[in-house]
Amino acid sequence: MTVAERKAASETRIFKAVFPNTTNHYDTLFGGTAMLLMDEVAFITATRFARKRMVTVSSDKIDFKKPIPAGTIIELVGTVEHVGNTSLKVLVEIYIEEMYSFVRQKAITGTFTFVAIDEHKHPIKVTE
Repeated sequence: MTVAERKAASETRIFKAVFPNTTNHYDTLFGGTAMLLMDEVAFITATRFARKRMVTVSSDKIDFKKPIPAGTIIELVGTVEHVGNTSLKVLVEIYIEEMYSFVRQKAITGTFTFVAIDEHKHPIKVTE
């Protein structure tokens, strides 16, 4: 399978409902909860691409463009953006969908870097 085919096959989409137990006093999704969900989707995407042990080494940039209100559905989309020798970068975007309309808008974008490791926690090649 080519790198381009692996990138396409590893795209990850997860949907969540935003319930009150995940929101702050403004009735919007906690930023830390959003980051946790993004790292999880990024990890799944990286693992699906490499099929190796992957660890997060950085979150390069996370842009919170819109607050995510309680009572909405969010879609997290992870895509492999760059493949290096032992590392790769995953872009994660969060979209807000209103539950009772077709309104959809991008709320958060972030990039995460992962390294492939062996059983001794040493870096190994992402692709072979």
